[in-house]
Amino acid sequence: MDEALRKRIEDIIKENKVVLFMKGTKQMPMCGFSSQVVSILTQLHVDFKDVNVLDDEDLRQSIKEFSNWPTIPQLYVNQKFIGGCDIAVEMFQSGELQELLEVKHE
Repeated sequence: MDEALRKRIEDIIKENKVVLFMKGTKQMPMCGFSSQVVSILTQLHVDFKDVNVLDDEDLRQSIKEFSNWPTIPQLYVNQKFIGGCDIAVEMFQSGELQELLEVKHE
């Protein structure tokens, strides 16, 4: 992986508590999986940084290598890779994601 891309990814993750590398944007997700994770984070009123991998093919490939995870979207919380859509959904359903995000249970 290109060192400049690695640093760019690391900087994005360090500068934002919650980051979603996704296809599209939070306003306009471009795939169902990205849309599902956006929906969960929106429902939890979590402020998150969206990074559209469709805008940059090098970034799209590099994030997969960076995380050693083959698919998009990819969710990071507190600089830690959480997983993709399925993991985010499972964690949301179990309440684990809310705990991790320090969301108040209503």
